[in-house]
Amino acid sequence: MSQSNENIAPSVVMAVAKELRKLTNEPLEGIKVLLNEEDITNIVADIAGPVATPFHSGTFKVKLVLPSDYPASPPKGYFLTKIYHPNISKAGEICVNTLKRDWKQDVGVGHVLQVVRCLLINPFPESALNEEAGKLFMEDYDQYFKKAAMMTEVHARVAGAAGAAGTSATGEGGPVEKRQKPIETKEAEKRRQEKKKSIKRL
Repeated sequence: MSQSNENIAPSVVMAVAKELRKLTNEPLEGIKVLLNEEDITNIVADIAGPVATPFHSGTFKVKLVLPSDYPASPPKGYFLTKIYHPNISKAGEICVNTLKRDWKQDVGVGHVLQVVRCLLINPFPESALNEEAGKLFMEDYDQYFKKAAMMTEVHARVAGAAGAAGTSATGEGGPVEKRQKPIETKEAEKRRQEKKKSIKRL
């Protein structure tokens, strides 16, 4: 067991490990926990982009880091997959009240992951970490949707369930893109290259 686990009360470690095993065996909708019992203080999960959002074609890797005084203090949340969203900074930090002023000690890991997924459905642009995304969301939603969808296509797109299952637990953006190499027509390849060129300017 890692030193990080030793900084948290043994009873808390056992409770979190039990919840993570349950989440692995009984997955929540759109959420796949990648269990690592050697270090339960760094929780990694794949979150499927919800339908009717610019993220629906992608799978996003998220990490929750438990502090030494958990659950007295909330975990810190990060998106390891690049995403264009008002409440997620360019560095991946997540801004949501559940992980800040509204934190309660009885809130479990599963609920936190559900809140993060719901944030993809209902952003809060008034408390934006990505000010550009927040402003665009409020002033020109269609353009925001288009830009967020383009980011999803480039960084989070998976080729079916097999692609999601092959996700690396490293949490780096590279493996997310490398794991999917579907056969494409010349026209599709051309569109993909154009999107990659466009995203460099984002």
